[in-house]
Amino acid sequence: MKIGVISDTHNYLDPKIPELLAGVGHILHAGDIGLPWILQELEQIAPVAAVSGNTDDPALRYAPVKSVDIAGRKFFIQHIVRPHDLDEALQQRLARERPEVVVFGHTHQRCCESLNGVLYFNPGYAGQPKPGADRSVAILHCAGQGIRAEYFDL
Repeated sequence: MKIGVISDTHNYLDPKIPELLAGVGHILHAGDIGLPWILQELEQIAPVAAVSGNTDDPALRYAPVKSVDIAGRKFFIQHIVRPHDLDEALQQRLARERPEVVVFGHTHQRCCESLNGVLYFNPGYAGQPKPGADRSVAILHCAGQGIRAEYFDL
């Protein structure tokens, strides 16, 4: 199964995204969404699991964290995660939930790193073009026992 991963749209959906994510079975949005129309547009591609980011209006009531089981794998989504410096509450939650993949955003930087048997994955920044800002989305290819990440520049 292919899973689309996006973050930090900041109320902008690049017109390339529907084509890049066509054929995915699910989409994970790791926060800083913007208004709900972003999620509605993504839902036209595939079912979406999304969390709030630090710039999202709390009145929109996006979930702060989410765990989802997709294709026999557990994914944990939270906007701000520091893989090499997890706070104690997050360490405890991950120990309890035991996800295979932690999806996060916030840094606007790609990350694909396995630590202690968990894949920490950040698809990068997908918002408005800015000078000097690399923009990307990703697909996680889940087959057999492995997960392969594929990034797409925007």
